[in-house]
Amino acid sequence: MFSKEYYYLVAGLREWALDSDTKGFDARQIKDEILAELSNSDRKAVEALYGYYDCENLIAYRSHRERFNPLGNLSEKQIAEVFDSRNYALLPTAIAQVVKNYVEAEDEDRDEDIVLTDSFEHALFEAYYTMLAGSKSHFLRGWGAFDRNLRNIAAAVAAREAGRSVRDVTVGGGDIVEQLSRSSAADFGLRGELPYIDAVITAVSDEKNIVEKERKIDAIRWSEAEEIAVFDFFNVDYILSYLVKVNIVARWTLLSPEVGRQMLNRLINELDAKELVNKQ
Repeated sequence: MFSKEYYYLVAGLREWALDSDTKGFDARQIKDEILAELSNSDRKAVEALYGYYDCENLIAYRSHRERFNPLGNLSEKQIAEVFDSRNYALLPTAIAQVVKNYVEAEDEDRDEDIVLTDSFEHALFEAYYTMLAGSKSHFLRGWGAFDRNLRNIAAAVAAREAGRSVRDVTVGGGDIVEQLSRSSAADFGLRGELPYIDAVITAVSDEKNIVEKERKIDAIRWSEAEEIAVFDFFNVDYILSYLVKVNIVARWTLLSPEVGRQMLNRLINELDAKELVNKQ
């Protein structure tokens, strides 16, 4: 089956991104306008990408933290409904099952004990990344694997420097997680398998400035989002790559307006429809 091409939508992305000031850059509005133009299946792919923010919001609500990321698919009221009204239907099946297990494990009148072998946070994100791994979108599959690896590497480096167990801070299983847990090599023996591992380790270990550390890690994310969609031009995978970069810009408009402006300019410069046509 051929993927749907969104020529007019992609050509219009430049107009959504352009603004003389990052204060006018509204990532949620960009997402919503794009969703309105997509087919049902492609809309679900975008919602799957943004499910990460739903996971963050679910974790914050359960931990009684007053923090909410508006980029998630669910509103604050809907996040509350998941727990308070047990409206699990608001969530994708795999994520809903995790929430259901942890909510019901706390029921005093439950019929049987529910054995939970991981933290709520780890179990939730493992379900999220497993969901992406099963997606029909090659971008979501590639991005999910990359994002999990990047976060696990960063967590493993920090844990090793603090003398903590790496296994306690990584999400999921598989060969990469096993290697992170067992290897004593500086690069965890993964340099030949993960081309970005040196950049991640350097950012986490050598950079003492927290803002600069985050900027370097987001630069790795930006490059990988481009790499995964390098042969995509007008389909949903190109749009997903674009939205990853929109989310990075949105984050930096809050953390550092100057860096946010630089990233916004980079995003705008990349959105040249003529160049996209020439690449095909």
